[in-house]
This record gives sequence, structure tokens and C-alpha cells, in this order.
Amino acid sequence: MTDLRTTVRTAPTGPVLEIAGDLDFHSAPGAREVLLGLAPGPGRLLVVDLTALTFCDSTGITLLLAARNHAVSHQAHIALAGVPAHVARIFDVTGLTRVFATYPTTEEAVDRWAARNDN
Repeated sequence: MTDLRTTVRTAPTGPVLEIAGDLDFHSAPGAREVLLGLAPGPGRLLVVDLTALTFCDSTGITLLLAARNHAVSHQAHIALAGVPAHVARIFDVTGLTRVFATYPTTEEAVDRWAARNDN
């Protein structure tokens, strides 16, 4: 079991929430508290960076859906970055690939979002 760590930073497009370690029933409430403290702002992008995620159960998936709802409630958008293969497989099986935009890195998510909105 790997302890969960969250880090928040700001990118030019909005907040970035980095989640590292195990995202499960025990750790999700703390991550949710951090998430709900973010206010991405209308038209901004919330990036959830999962590069260092080592485990994710159904509670973790529920948290990611809550992150999407949180972004939408702030009239913002969401992207996931660095989605590990074990989570990507769950997204494929459940159809969540149609719900979340995913990118290999936070930088690519930010760059693509910025380029798309500069037009």
C-alpha cells in the first residue's frame, strides 16, 4: 500500500491536481477535500495528473467523476494526464474514455487546450 499524496499547482490554463500513490476507499476522502478546494473558473481547464498513481479502485474512479462534476459546476473543463495502463483499461471497459479527455502528460494537455482556445 502506497500513501496518497496530492499536490496542487497552477498552469496557464488553470489548476493542476497531481495524485500520487493509492487512490482507494481510505484515501479518497482526503483527495476529495483537496479537489473541492479548487475553483478552476469559467472556461478554464482542470488537469488531474495521474502519472504517479499506483492503484485505483472504484472509489478512485468515483472521485475522478466527482472531479469532472466539480469542473462542470465551475463552468470549466477537465483533462486527465498520465493515466496509468491499469486505469486506462477500466476507462475502456466502462466507456469513460468518452467522458474524459486524456493526454500523456500535463504539459501536452495544457498545450493542446491553450492552442485550441487561442483560435
